[in-house]
Formats: sequence, structure tokens, C-alpha cells
Amino acid sequence: MTIFRTLAATAFAASLALPAAAQMGSTPTPKTFVMKAGASDKFEISEAKLMMASKNPDIVSFANQMTTDHTKSTDMVKAAAKADGLTPAPPMLDAKQKHDLAALTAKHGKARDMLYVTQQKAAHADALALMQAYSTSGTAPHLKDVAGQIVPVVQSHVDMLGKMSAM
Repeated sequence: MTIFRTLAATAFAASLALPAAAQMGSTPTPKTFVMKAGASDKFEISEAKLMMASKNPDIVSFANQMTTDHTKSTDMVKAAAKADGLTPAPPMLDAKQKHDLAALTAKHGKARDMLYVTQQKAAHADALALMQAYSTSGTAPHLKDVAGQIVPVVQSHVDMLGKMSAM
């Protein structure tokens, strides 16, 4: 019975990772990876700045951590891109990120806190899938290495979000 529960739990956990991995499709080109990583970081930082006004100290602490970590990962990806001969364009939010940021801006109080946690769970699942895919199959060596360095950081964010209640 214990083995069955372990297998069932493992299968369930794997099924949660599949949607994010499926969205990735094949490994992105170096240029696309840099663009997506930059957009992801910009989204995380933009939402984090908005959440500094939260009355929940756990939310504010998490938002501070996101600003620090995603600023660092942006710098790491930019440096790796340059080392691989790319000139990274300034990061731009995609349509979904713009929509999510606007939705978060429109909320207030606990409703904003709850939406932030929900959006961050989805955003970090996508970011983790991107970094994992590029760290294993990327074609630009410096970017591939940096993606591998970023994976555990994003995983730690996923873990923090898993422990965070939406209040």
C-alpha cells in the first residue's frame, strides 16, 4: 500500500509538471531563450514592486526576494548572452504578462495578495520549465550554463510559493 501511495504521489507530481513542460515544446533558440528569460524576470520584478504595498509581511518578504533574485538572473543571462555573441534586446512583457500585471494592479488588499500568489505559481512553473529545458538542451554554452545555475533558484521560489498560503 505504501509503494502504491508513493507511485501515485509521484505520478501526480509529474502530471503537474507536464503542462509547463508541454508549453515549452522544443528547446528555444538562444535569442528566444534570452527574450523569454528577460520577460519572465521583468514580470517578476514588476509584480514584486507592486506587492511592496501589501500588509502581509510574508508577501512583502517574498516580493523583496523576487526583486533581488530576478535582477541577478537578468544580469547573469545578459552576460552569458554577450559571451555567446548575442546582443540582448531590452526585456519586454508578453501579452499574458501584461494582462496579468494589469489584473494585479486592479486588485487591492487580500484579493491582490491572493492573485499575486496564484500568478506567481504559474509564472514560476513556466520559468522553471524554460530554465530546465535550456540547461539540458540549449545550444549556446554560456546560456546553457547560466540556465543550469538559475534552475535551483527558481525551484526555491516554487518551493516557497508552495508553502505560502494566499491568506
